[in-house]
Amino acid sequence: MDKRPDFKSFKEEAMKNAKVRAEYEALRPEFELMMEFIRARKVAKLSQKALAKKLKLQQPAIARLENGGYAKTSISKLSKVASILGFSLKISLHEKKRA
Repeated sequence: MDKRPDFKSFKEEAMKNAKVRAEYEALRPEFELMMEFIRARKVAKLSQKALAKKLKLQQPAIARLENGGYAKTSISKLSKVASILGFSLKISLHEKKRA
């Protein structure tokens, strides 16, 4: 029976495929945003349930946000979440590297 690869090995192998690598890089901003909001919630020492209560939402709504929903949320809502967490939202543009 073959041992299943760990995530690191799987990712290294998958990233050899140019299409996979391009899709992975395209999703990077969404994942980074998601991780920033999760980190901010933890810094604020709030559970998903406590954050939901402050936003007048149910806990599953926060779970959906933390599973990629932040990228599909309005700037106004993101700003409100950031403020409740004790942070301010800053949006910026960065020039792409030219080939």
